Amino acid sequence: MTAETASRAPARDPGPDKEIPEEGVQPRGKWANNMEFILSMAGEIIGLGNVWRFPYLCYKNGGGVFFIPYFVFLFFCGIPVFFLETALGQYTSEGGVTAWRKICPMFEGVGIASQVIVVYLNIYYIVVLAWAIFYLVFSFYSPLPWSTCDNWWNTDSCQTHFSAFANPHLFHPESNWSFLNNISSPDYYENLTYIIETDPLLMTKSPEEEFWTNRVLRMSNDMSLGKVHWDLTLCLVVAWVICYFCIWKGIRSTGKVVYFTATFPYLMLFILFIRGVTLPGAAEGLKYYLLPDLSKLAEPDVWRDAGTQVFFSYAVCQGVLTALGSYNKYNNNCYRDCLALCCLNSVTSIFAGFAVFSVLGFMSHELGIPMTEVATAGPGLAFIAYPKALSLLPGSSFWAVLFFLMLLLLGLDSQFVCVESLATALTDLFPRHLRRPSARELLTLVIAAVCFLLGLPLVTEGGIVLFQLIDTYGPSGTSLLIIACFETIVIAWVYGADRFYDNIEDMIGYPPFPILKYCWMFVTPLICGLTLLYNLTQTHSLEVYGYVPGTWGTTVGSLLVLTPLMCIPAFIFITLCKNPTNMIAPSSDLRQARPDKPVLTMCKHVIFKAQRQPNRSVDKRNDKMMMEEHNRV
Repeated sequence: MTAETASRAPARDPGPDKEIPEEGVQPRGKWANNMEFILSMAGEIIGLGNVWRFPYLCYKNGGGVFFIPYFVFLFFCGIPVFFLETALGQYTSEGGVTAWRKICPMFEGVGIASQVIVVYLNIYYIVVLAWAIFYLVFSFYSPLPWSTCDNWWNTDSCQTHFSAFANPHLFHPESNWSFLNNISSPDYYENLTYIIETDPLLMTKSPEEEFWTNRVLRMSNDMSLGKVHWDLTLCLVVAWVICYFCIWKGIRSTGKVVYFTATFPYLMLFILFIRGVTLPGAAEGLKYYLLPDLSKLAEPDVWRDAGTQVFFSYAVCQGVLTALGSYNKYNNNCYRDCLALCCLNSVTSIFAGFAVFSVLGFMSHELGIPMTEVATAGPGLAFIAYPKALSLLPGSSFWAVLFFLMLLLLGLDSQFVCVESLATALTDLFPRHLRRPSARELLTLVIAAVCFLLGLPLVTEGGIVLFQLIDTYGPSGTSLLIIACFETIVIAWVYGADRFYDNIEDMIGYPPFPILKYCWMFVTPLICGLTLLYNLTQTHSLEVYGYVPGTWGTTVGSLLVLTPLMCIPAFIFITLCKNPTNMIAPSSDLRQARPDKPVLTMCKHVIFKAQRQPNRSVDKRNDKMMMEEHNRV
């Protein structure tokens, strides 16, 4: 083939719109500018976990000492995998499945496994947004409905903090409640424990807790699914409608929406921070948040929590980063962008801790209860503890609206970017059918409808049990750690770390920091492997409001973990049957700037030689297309 013929051939190259589309098939889009990519990535990685998980983990795992294991995992696992996935998407211009097919056909299952986890996220994560919408609607009421015991969902056990202020002598461990039972015998205090356990009047609950359990969740006594709650279903519909119209046009709409959804939460978080640190008791809350406890470093659970937080917070091993990176222009400096985004994410997590614990410190101060009873994580923080603290503030409705609007926006961009990732993967798998006019809108609608229907059991009377099962075992640490090991090993030892470095240098104009290569080769798989082994040695028991799922819970949890992981060996077997002679060879469409160089070296020794000789005609075709792209820009 001559150079002129090769330049006219409809072969594909990693530059933008490198493929000459068939008639009626639309070319693959690109971000309008680099800021759209940055904000979309920020919207995905900066979410609810920064607000309701990271601050609590700091408090629980030694305060400021937790930063040590956190940054160890960040530098040696989080950033290497985060950059690997983003650079892979930009280099191949493919979604989370076809990118791995092009790099190494045998490990296409790694991409499929990531997309299964994305499906889990699309089903259950949006339920949190439905809860946030539910609370946001009630935030406009005055007084806040979760701050009083005068509602139809409250029980006789409901007790507001105002009762404690009216009769402070009754609310301490040595209080005499004998007048309620007409007991005057000396053995009253010996029987006090029995009375508290049997008398419902003394088993008090806060109105915030009763609003959450009796009004929002409305759990059945036996935790069976029961009926679907119509109002939560309506909130779920609203969340999906918002999500759909954010991404229905693909990156053309996503890139515009993130200007608001990714930036406005920062304004609200800053306002809450300023209000929080000016409250009485804020200093005590911040002390519990950051006070270092060096003894915690010797506990393996602290290191495991740090690794889990990094993997969840940075959205690695989910195919999302690859999908977003695939819409970059070939010469975008994704290395600089990734480092900036990682810094932004971690700084946001730390800053959110100040906003959260300053307000919790105020609540502890106002109610006279210890911080150990105030600090919590997950839905308990977002829907019980923090609303309780906000109800103590003057103008509580305003602060509640601000807080739940922030939660909604933080979760919304993470949600619709996950849906975008799944749509991208499917579109790249079937471009002839899904890159036609109106096909993208229909595909997104189908994804939204199917995920909505699959999410309906989560808004039933026992839906919180299913929610916790998916949250615990769906995007579990075990699944993510195994996928991370495969990703780094495939890139470093199968495709070749040196070859991937050359690809990156060809894209950004200079080689990234050399330590990344050795992280992919040794450090990241080793740390992930050791953490995985520790995870497997621990026994996990899930309890949801006193209910422990039995055998069925264990079975569902096991399926949630195994389903994505089974994709990896399954596709290795499929590739072995279909094309046993070409299982690890990368696609010839990929641009190789230095095809004659060894694909992997170590300490100047060649580990794996070049897999093919330079093809000058392909190189000239690539150079011509790169020049055309530069002229268009």
